[in-house]
Amino acid sequence: MGQPSSEAMARPIPEGRTHRAGRPAGSALSKVPEVTALFWIVKVLTTGMGETASDYLGRTLGPVPAGALGLTGLAVALVAQFRSDRYRPWTYWSAIVMVSVFGTMAADVVHVIAGVPYAVSTAAFTVTLAAVFVAWRLSEGTLSIHSIRSRRRETFYWAAVLATFALGTAVGDLTAGTLHLGYLTSGVLFAALIAVPALAGRYLGLDAVAAFWWAYVLTRPLGASFADWMGVPAGRAGLGWGTGPVTLALIVPIVALVAVLAKQHKAASR
Repeated sequence: MGQPSSEAMARPIPEGRTHRAGRPAGSALSKVPEVTALFWIVKVLTTGMGETASDYLGRTLGPVPAGALGLTGLAVALVAQFRSDRYRPWTYWSAIVMVSVFGTMAADVVHVIAGVPYAVSTAAFTVTLAAVFVAWRLSEGTLSIHSIRSRRRETFYWAAVLATFALGTAVGDLTAGTLHLGYLTSGVLFAALIAVPALAGRYLGLDAVAAFWWAYVLTRPLGASFADWMGVPAGRAGLGWGTGPVTLALIVPIVALVAVLAKQHKAASR
């Protein structure tokens, strides 16, 4: 899933072979990773970790200090990402983690503090994401993540990523809370739904870029639903492990898998 078929959506050329492949020496390198099975696994883990980390910080520090901390962490991570001249696994995935944490906080603030129903915030974030996609498409002619080689495209990319996290958080809370499906049932539902774009792309000819972003949005409620199920008390139909312990438990495989990605990237760059 997510592998484009057209020239504009082609997979990035390994950096060590750029001159032999004919790419000009001064052209920019990709700022995002290739879409592999490991990419999706790490992505889902970060969504779950962002959900429980946001909840833990909000309850421990309070909404305002937690939000300030999340925003600061996001700003630092994105500055590092934008200053990088190419895709660097630790820098990129640190930014994804902070987007996950702050995206959850943003969606929760809209509901908890502003009192906006999840159905309304879901619709609002959907419109926001659509607006980002329309602006990106009109400006650059493609939504492919394999074309992120300029500052403007990278800005559109991270705006879309942040919108998908906020939207996914609202959708997950909508199904679990407003629709009373609970966290486990919601997780199972999104696990089934995330297979749809893959199947549609394989058998129905769904555009690879559309399939990628469809699945990308669903990774958020998928990971968050299962993380919430593990963290919330039994009185809320959860396992009651606590949001703090679940956050720490998810950080371990994230760090391990990003280390694997960094090693693979280093080997491919030689």
